[in-house]
Amino acid sequence: MKHPLLLACLCLAMASCDNSEKTAAGRLIDTASRQALAGDYNGAKATLDSVKLVAPKAYDLRHKALALKREYTLLELQRDQAYTDSVLRVSLARLDSLRPGFAYEKDTAYQRTGRYLFPTQTVERNLGRAFLRFQTDEEGHMSLTSIYCGARHVHHAAVRVIAPDGTYAQTPPSPDSYETSVQGTMIEQADYRLGEDGNVADFVRQNHDKDLKLQFLGDQNFTTRLSPDDRKAAVEVYRLSRLLTLIADTRRQQEELQTKRKFIEEADRRQTGEKP
Repeated sequence: MKHPLLLACLCLAMASCDNSEKTAAGRLIDTASRQALAGDYNGAKATLDSVKLVAPKAYDLRHKALALKREYTLLELQRDQAYTDSVLRVSLARLDSLRPGFAYEKDTAYQRTGRYLFPTQTVERNLGRAFLRFQTDEEGHMSLTSIYCGARHVHHAAVRVIAPDGTYAQTPPSPDSYETSVQGTMIEQADYRLGEDGNVADFVRQNHDKDLKLQFLGDQNFTTRLSPDDRKAAVEVYRLSRLLTLIADTRRQQEELQTKRKFIEEADRRQTGEKP
């Protein structure tokens, strides 16, 4: 008689344990629902991940948790898509207002993207002048170009910008430079990408209201001044480059969101046997 009684007690204990697990899982699902209603989709998905831990044998509740997790993921993607659409719409409107204030250049023979220059820094307006040019491509990659023109070469590969108080910023040697001559004028040019420019662009921006000197560093140094227009170009081109970077990043985010959404929707169709 003892064995049947023991077996009955064990069955009751197992049933009680199952009910306890299901209760805990149900509470987690309710919590996840409240989190999702509050817009905390990441928190809701993390809560649903706990269902399989507290109720490993409650397969119906685990399936429900998985279905809700997919649903919340899609809702999160829809929210993020709406946000990126809004950011892109505002950014493009801002670009339309800024673009007329810049010169645009693109050689379709060898350039995939064009570049924007401040109007006072176009080539045709600066023939024979030594200066520092600022430009950005259409994806927001800003760069600097040091252009030297003189009676003889100085063979520069770096430049230094000096403020009136003696502080300065200096580029590392440029990996992209060349020299030529036109009708007795020696021309040298070196390019520096933003972030690899020794903080020169940022130094000019922060000191654009000061009388800055520009020094070409080579076999022989050559010093001139950054004109007010050149200093303004650093400020305006940087502002445009940040906007173009935001637009490019937002478009990449949109593509990633669309890819994730298609993946989840396709997985749901395969599970339910629906045709696309």
